Amino acid sequence: MTKLRQRVIDAAETALARQHYAAPVELFSALGWLPASRAEEWRSGRVPCLEHVLPVDAGKLVDAVSYLRDWATARGLTASDTAYLARTRDNRNLRFTADGDDAVERLFRTHWMSPELSPKRLERLRARQNKAPDLTVTPAEQAWTCAGCGTSADAGEFRLVEDTGPLCLTCADFDHLAFLPAGDAALSRRAKKESTLCVLVVRFNRRRKRYERQGILVEPAALDRAEEQCLADEDLRARRRVRDAERRAAQDVEFQARFAAEIVRLYPGCPLHRAQAIAEHAATRGSGRVGRSAEGRTLGEEAVRLAVIASVRHLDTAYDDLLMSGMPRADTRDRIRSDIDRVLRGWESAGGVEGTA
Repeated sequence: MTKLRQRVIDAAETALARQHYAAPVELFSALGWLPASRAEEWRSGRVPCLEHVLPVDAGKLVDAVSYLRDWATARGLTASDTAYLARTRDNRNLRFTADGDDAVERLFRTHWMSPELSPKRLERLRARQNKAPDLTVTPAEQAWTCAGCGTSADAGEFRLVEDTGPLCLTCADFDHLAFLPAGDAALSRRAKKESTLCVLVVRFNRRRKRYERQGILVEPAALDRAEEQCLADEDLRARRRVRDAERRAAQDVEFQARFAAEIVRLYPGCPLHRAQAIAEHAATRGSGRVGRSAEGRTLGEEAVRLAVIASVRHLDTAYDDLLMSGMPRADTRDRIRSDIDRVLRGWESAGGVEGTA
């Protein structure tokens, strides 16, 4: 088995466990070929085809997707032809390859669905995947000029980026909309439902390397109606939030217990209280830590190993002191690598390491 084939299979198995389907575009992201910023360029229709923003040639892309198809067929997954529409006002079809061969394009559009999905869930999933994407605007990071009217705009102003360049809200015909910041899910959901036109506002998070929702632009009258609806059932939603919080807390406790058990399985010499502390830290909901990653939620060995290493680095070595003394991060990690290896070797045996917390 080639290295690429194994990487494809590993990524596909992780995707299937997490979301009950596997798809070529998400596979490219998992392989490290498609950063979120480049994916956004393609989905926004700003590049002719996906191939142009990937670091590998078309032949390797086809190989990867072929390996995905072979794996999916062997696993008994169901093929689903999926529409890929640009996040533009005309919702044109997105292209994957430069030559646009129909058979190859169809291969790239195919999502592989779990046979365990009920017919109703499968129908809902297909409907969501084939839905036309929301229009999006982004706040500019620096001063810019509208490609439509030539007006200069300050950093932070919303802009719609199209093939011809960025457009201000007036030129994009969005200037009549009101901005609703993210934070109230019920209000946002109802305002979007009530508004004839809705535009998603996103900002690129450089640390997490992904676009994050900042809010939506909706019609003012729709926002007023949504606020009235939220006021009418505020007590009911408050009680529901309490119940949901209790349910999530119970799920978190159960998941952290399984994460700790996996740590002890891989590192039988790790003290139980330490394994529990590592699991609680790494698997905290909303933390963005490795325990909440796709691999972490499936208790993948690599995610568990990284969580353990992070804990050892901070608690059992001089890493933090060296950083505070001004030593560069890369040099600091090289300096304490042997200390981490010593602790891990001890934990891999039932005897443990003397003196670890």
